[in-house]
Amino acid sequence: MKANFISDKEAAAMIKNGDTIATIGMTLIGASESILKAIENSFLETGKPNNLTLVHSAGQSDRKFGIQHFAHEGLVKRIIGSHWGLQPRWMEMISGSKVEAYCLPQGQIAQLYRSMACGLPGKLSKVGLGTFIDPRVEGGKMNARTKELPDIVDVVELKGEEYLHYNAIPLDVVIIRGTTADEMGNITTEEEAMKLEMLPAVLAAKRFGGKVIAQVKRVAQTGTLHPKQVIVPGVFVDAVVVCENPMEDHKQTSSWFFDPAYCGDIRVPMSSIKPLPLNIRKVIGRRSMMELEKNAIINLGTGIPNDVIGSIAAEEEITDDIMITVESGIYGGVQAGGIDFGIGKNLYAMISHDAQMDFYNGAGADFTFMGAGEMDIEGNVNATKMGDRCTGAGGFIDITQNAKYVIFCSTFTAKGLEVDFKDGKLHIIKEGAVKKLVKKVSQISYNGSIARKKGQKMIFVTERAVFELRKEGPVLIEIAPGIDLQKDVLSLMEFTPVIDRNLKVMDARIFEEGQFGLKEIINKK
Repeated sequence: MKANFISDKEAAAMIKNGDTIATIGMTLIGASESILKAIENSFLETGKPNNLTLVHSAGQSDRKFGIQHFAHEGLVKRIIGSHWGLQPRWMEMISGSKVEAYCLPQGQIAQLYRSMACGLPGKLSKVGLGTFIDPRVEGGKMNARTKELPDIVDVVELKGEEYLHYNAIPLDVVIIRGTTADEMGNITTEEEAMKLEMLPAVLAAKRFGGKVIAQVKRVAQTGTLHPKQVIVPGVFVDAVVVCENPMEDHKQTSSWFFDPAYCGDIRVPMSSIKPLPLNIRKVIGRRSMMELEKNAIINLGTGIPNDVIGSIAAEEEITDDIMITVESGIYGGVQAGGIDFGIGKNLYAMISHDAQMDFYNGAGADFTFMGAGEMDIEGNVNATKMGDRCTGAGGFIDITQNAKYVIFCSTFTAKGLEVDFKDGKLHIIKEGAVKKLVKKVSQISYNGSIARKKGQKMIFVTERAVFELRKEGPVLIEIAPGIDLQKDVLSLMEFTPVIDRNLKVMDARIFEEGQFGLKEIINKK
């Protein structure tokens, strides 16, 4: 058997008007840039293909590349995805109702491929109940154009309990990326920084008679690939595109072409990982990490957590006391931040994206650190839609709904906030223009009432105040040294919180340079 090796233009010609396409990747990791660009160019030059449905489990862009190439009115009629925070053109199209837009939890899409692959009509899960995914709330419909369309998620009852049923989405084409293909089309991923959910998506396409197109960096002789390294057998691959310009179109991630540390080929000295400068994000991360316990398995979300938690752990020398995980499937190490979310150096393990979500949806992480946009008087949190900016859920709902302890990391206000730290105190130089503690969140990404009912632990950590979710709602339990309770906290909230009778002052050490004693704090618990 010989693989069908074609050009990227020929790959684009395989896409038919009205097809449903699934692309596999996370941020820019795994993005089949050659193929995506060829599809965009074909549409711009000929108007074809058009009216596509685009399905993607994770956000797949760095604000410029990835599925940003598909963000043209007419090229895509409907998008079913999880996250668009690094995709400004998609957020603009969604907010402007230029596309039908459904947002589903990232883990549910990744696992839906697996359910579809084995012949099921969809996937059952409690993930999303009581949030904007629930059809009794918004049904994951992200704009006015989508509101009148049928639901793609249903509420069902099984053995006296409510579940959401995520309906199967028949796939016509799946686009994947590997490092090497042999002459039979067997695909390996040795230089990729994530395993992702390639095989479930490929098998889901085959269940519906769909096609699989793979982009690779190079070709090897048949029989020379180690069978354990083959992620997708060639019998399931309909066409292979060998990237002609890998320095641009097959980068390991957005920030660099290839670093062997991020695919596990080497480990770098921990001394080479420099401490972060003392800033507001580091202060929030430090206070958040004071909740940790030894031997905990923790999860890091995007934003503040992924940018600072791993670095703080290395600086405080606690990397052997906890296990850091990220939704992409990585364990341990020090994580890359920002647009390179989901990868890390000096990892202990790397599993597939869908398998990682099994852990988060089932057992649940001991602690999850998540970014947040708003919190209201009920303890509801919005991290998915701020004004007309539709960032989407990513893995937020999958992870926060089932974690044993949820720690939200956020600045107290937004848009223009400037602070300074002197003598172990917080000094507010300029206040942010946008309040984050609001009467009612604009979208429910985390349901505080459900969390309170099941006794889930949750705190909301900012640079100046810490709130704990209790039966009566969010309770103010700590304030930063150097700030005024009324002027700097209460007057900037749209609701009056319960104030703990033993209101504490935050540990001054987190506002100072150098180690702040996190290892000792954890070991005392």
